[in-house]
Amino acid sequence: MTILVLNAGSSSLKYKLYRFTPMAEQLAAGVIEQIPEGAYHAAILEVEKALESAGIASLAVLDAIGHRVVHGGERFTESVRINQTVTEAIRALIPLAPLHNPANLEGIEVTRAHAPSVPQVAVFDTAFHQTLPSYAYRYALPEETYTRMGVRRYGFHGTSHRFVAKEAAAGLGKHPSDVNLITLHLGNGASVCAVREGRSVDTSMGFTPLEGLVMGSRSGDVDPAILFYLSREYGYTLDALDSMLNKESGLLGLCGENDMRLIHEKIAAGDPRAMLAHEIFCYRIVKYIGAYAAVLGRVDAVVFTGGIGENDAITRHAVTKQLSLDTRYLVIPTNEELEIAVQTMQCLV
Repeated sequence: MTILVLNAGSSSLKYKLYRFTPMAEQLAAGVIEQIPEGAYHAAILEVEKALESAGIASLAVLDAIGHRVVHGGERFTESVRINQTVTEAIRALIPLAPLHNPANLEGIEVTRAHAPSVPQVAVFDTAFHQTLPSYAYRYALPEETYTRMGVRRYGFHGTSHRFVAKEAAAGLGKHPSDVNLITLHLGNGASVCAVREGRSVDTSMGFTPLEGLVMGSRSGDVDPAILFYLSREYGYTLDALDSMLNKESGLLGLCGENDMRLIHEKIAAGDPRAMLAHEIFCYRIVKYIGAYAAVLGRVDAVVFTGGIGENDAITRHAVTKQLSLDTRYLVIPTNEELEIAVQTMQCLV
């Protein structure tokens, strides 16, 4: 079975091609950058040209196409085969993910137009976290904010957390249902997940990917009254607050850099702001690990993944030296595209 995985962003299209015979073999991969608005048809033609070297004459000869979709709301608890009802449901969820779902949807619609007979599957970042209990996903807000407005904790990076949780269980020689894990997806975006017996039971990102850990340019957890204060006393608009929390905060706001490699260089040069930024970044991770260890009761492993989690031994050491857990610490490279391919195949068999 040959499966193309597509991750459509607002201005780029990432693709990977896999063949399962019976093991997964990656045949091609690439990113098409700087796609003008409404130009995904041309981008898909570029993908087809790139796939020719792997023996794929057109999208029409593929066995399936899998799509990353950021937000599935409460509607989608697993990956699903795409039809018109599914595309309309993804469209209806745009208010919950206005930066991501429109691009994901455009990628789906364009590939369906290019290859209408090829089965296509939507794999949702939020689906893995739909096993959170209500006491973990509800906010202490008026009832109608949940029942009418859909305000709850959804969680993100679910495809990555699911993948590394399965890999960790295999590395421990156990079935996923037999292990409790804390998985750390640490990159420019960062999140933690408590996995009990193979199922997500809590995660640090919430209604949006802004909640939780300190990230590259996102603040993570803050007192919401700070926003009222900044608006009332300093005239910040809603748009300015949104931009500040998502694009100007986190490591970038603390020390002027959101690349951890550059932060380490600044630390080595004695920069106090970089030192503080790294301490805050690690401290927030330690706090969440401690909380999730209490939630799980037994932790079989703490798993590091993502660009920082996989490659930054300094940060891993700074985190683990503050912990006294009787557990294993694992470093497992994530592979969200492979997980999407596997989920796509499972939807079709």
